[in-house]
Amino acid sequence: MFHYPALITALSMLLFAVVTRMVGVARGRYKVAVPATSGHPDFERYYRVQQNTLEQLMLFLPSLWLFAAYVSPEWAGVLGAVWLVGRVLFARGYYRETKKRVPGFIIGIATTSILLLGGLIGILMQLAA
Repeated sequence: MFHYPALITALSMLLFAVVTRMVGVARGRYKVAVPATSGHPDFERYYRVQQNTLEQLMLFLPSLWLFAAYVSPEWAGVLGAVWLVGRVLFARGYYRETKKRVPGFIIGIATTSILLLGGLIGILMQLAA
């Protein structure tokens, strides 16, 4: 069953909704009117967290599901949970200071890489069988 990757997918969407909401709050706080995407440097950090999260989701979610389908749904859930922790650390760090985003970014990229490579290996093993 795919309960764990499904849960991670739902939590990932919730995370994206939260960081999107934070951009809206930052727009008001720093007086950056729509459709502007730049202005106050603090606003720009909130905006970059949202955009980077969207960029990472495009690689993470298919990798999560490939790994779940071809390797292990349970391990996909564990790695997905690690990815979520990394994204929260990324956001919290980036909101404070751009240099503090790096540990969360590394966690996210590492877990996504494991999911993608593991899924690819799983596919290839199935094709070879």
